[in-house]
Amino acid sequence: MQESEKTMCDPEPLENAEAMSPDTQDSKGPAGDEENLGPVPSAPPLPQEHTPCPRPKLVFHTQLAHGSPTGRIHGFTNVKELYAKIAEVFNISASEILFCTLNSHKVDMQKLLGGQIGLEDFIFAHVRGETKEVEVVKTEDALGLTITDNGAGFAFIKRIKEGSTIDRLKTVCVGDHIEAVNDQSIVGCRHYEVAKMLKEQLRGTPFTLRLVEPKKAFDMIGQRTRAPKSSEGKMVSGKETLRLRSKGSATVEEIPNEFEDKAIEKVDDLLESYMGIRDPELATTIVEAGKNKKSPDDFAEALDSVLGDFGFPDVFLIDVWEALGDVKNGRI
Repeated sequence: MQESEKTMCDPEPLENAEAMSPDTQDSKGPAGDEENLGPVPSAPPLPQEHTPCPRPKLVFHTQLAHGSPTGRIHGFTNVKELYAKIAEVFNISASEILFCTLNSHKVDMQKLLGGQIGLEDFIFAHVRGETKEVEVVKTEDALGLTITDNGAGFAFIKRIKEGSTIDRLKTVCVGDHIEAVNDQSIVGCRHYEVAKMLKEQLRGTPFTLRLVEPKKAFDMIGQRTRAPKSSEGKMVSGKETLRLRSKGSATVEEIPNEFEDKAIEKVDDLLESYMGIRDPELATTIVEAGKNKKSPDDFAEALDSVLGDFGFPDVFLIDVWEALGDVKNGRI
């Protein structure tokens, strides 16, 4: 939930704004010249200066998801700064925060905080709970999990496919942070790097996952949730959102229109299909890069300028370009 702390902007009193009348002017000249003096003209008023009104300060309410008093935070421009502000309010380390959800204290991936916060959203921070180690034997090419990250160095499980290798391991849950693979720490790795590492594990060869589950409130103990596919990343309320960026300042923007909503969802699906990740913020950036582009080459060049580090395969770019065209032309 957000508050606006508004500053009233009253113009300061003007000095010398009123001209002196002829009676108050010193109209005396040299002796003997009084008869030749006419009325003394008044000075024109000074232009009124208006003090610009500063932009209202956006203040959001926050709690720890397992239970805490309500705190108030403001002045952040990206996810790392957001976590630092939350940590400061609750006197914890920012590295204790695994991820945040909006308007729900539960581990609900439909409410996961991504790159946008509705101006009326309430922020719940999920912190480190118990650590567990799980031995996994890969019986098929895909493990059956989808990975995302919190934008601050922690990758975690966003979806578990029913009937998959991971689904059969009942101790592994949506929301678990993947801290290490075979005792190799992956803290600081992006979601696509972790997904690639897991994909490269050999079939039939056991490997170990060290997981950290979010600390649970009493009413959350025992739940093992899977994220449904629809509406992921749509946490906004009201008509505007605060858009957080990994580079640059946060900006207040209108909520995505219907075209953008559908395009972002479709691109997020393609990210999961090709890379085993879901990331509405990344999908939003890809959609923005494809806006108003006339050809696939123009789109590829624009995408490379902002996301060149990802090294997307050509077939992925072609599928994204076709999906954007389908959405624009109403075929999706």
